[in-house]
Amino acid sequence: MPSAFTHAPSPSLRTRLGAGLGQGWRSLRPTLLVLLPILLLGTAAALALSAWRDARTNAAIAELEAGRDIAVSPDAPDALLVARTKFLAFRDRLGESEPLLETLDHRHSADAAARARYIVANARIREAFRLIERSELDKAGPQVTLARQDYRRALQARPDFWDAKFNFDVASRLIRDFPEFDRTFGDELKAEPKQIWTDIPGQPRGGP
Repeated sequence: MPSAFTHAPSPSLRTRLGAGLGQGWRSLRPTLLVLLPILLLGTAAALALSAWRDARTNAAIAELEAGRDIAVSPDAPDALLVARTKFLAFRDRLGESEPLLETLDHRHSADAAARARYIVANARIREAFRLIERSELDKAGPQVTLARQDYRRALQARPDFWDAKFNFDVASRLIRDFPEFDRTFGDELKAEPKQIWTDIPGQPRGGP
């Protein structure tokens, strides 16, 4: 016959844990039911805002590619700054692209900065070829030098940028073919178009 002093068996660890979890869930459930819709709404709003910004950026890029001269804020996304740089480069407005290049450099946006530098360098090298065809070597020299500097900076940002590497070699070959470029201007020439163009006879001061 069991003794009157026999203790009842204590609940197992699993039972105690189950009871604790159940009690915790019951206490948290009202709070979660309130917070969950708010979290879902916030996530949906963030996704909608991101989609709206992407749509605006894509629309602005399309405008620039269509040849429409639209203003671009300095805090615009990288892709839009690159598109604006391309727009300016194809219209010989490289002076206006310098602030955009500096913005991309300061953001440490390697891919976008490399792409923008490559676009500007291509514009300079195209202009250099036009000037060489007209035997205006004194004006072609700064363009070749600046183009090579921009290609180099593009490669510093993206060492695997093979198009920039190829065009850098083209610019270097031009300097080998026309040694007066290197003697007159030197590759240490700073990429400051305003200073360079003021030294070229027959060109307006302050920009190409």
